[in-house]
Amino acid sequence: MQTLPKHQRGLTFISLCVLLFIFGFFVFLILKIGPIYLNHNKVAGVLSALKKDPAFPNMSESEIRRSLSNRFNIGYVDFIDSGDIKISKSSNSVKVEIEYEVVEPMAYNLSVLVEFHDMIEAGGDSNV
Repeated sequence: MQTLPKHQRGLTFISLCVLLFIFGFFVFLILKIGPIYLNHNKVAGVLSALKKDPAFPNMSESEIRRSLSNRFNIGYVDFIDSGDIKISKSSNSVKVEIEYEVVEPMAYNLSVLVEFHDMIEAGGDSNV
C-alpha cells in the first residue's frame, strides 16, 4: 500500500531566499537613508535652539547666518549650503527657512532624492 506524502511544513529554500532578499533590501535602505534623516534631525535641533535664543529676534541677518554656521559646525551637520538658508526680516519679526535636498546613490544608476523644508519665526505675532 502506497502512502501519500505528508503536507510540507515550513519554508522551502527558494521562499527563504526571497524573504532574506526582502529583509536585506530594507536593511540596505535603512543604512543608506537613515543617516540623511539623522542629519535632518540635527538641523531641526539647531533651528529649535536658535528660536529659543532670546537674542534671536534682534539679530541681524549676518549674525543669524554666523550663529547657524557655528551651530552646524558644532553639530557636524552636512548637506547645508549658505544658499539653502533664507532669512526674512520685517519690522517686528524674523523668519528663517532652510530648504535643501539630498541625493543618495543607491546602486548603479538608482538614486534616492530626499527634500527637506524647515522654518522658524520669532517676534511679532509668532510669540503669542
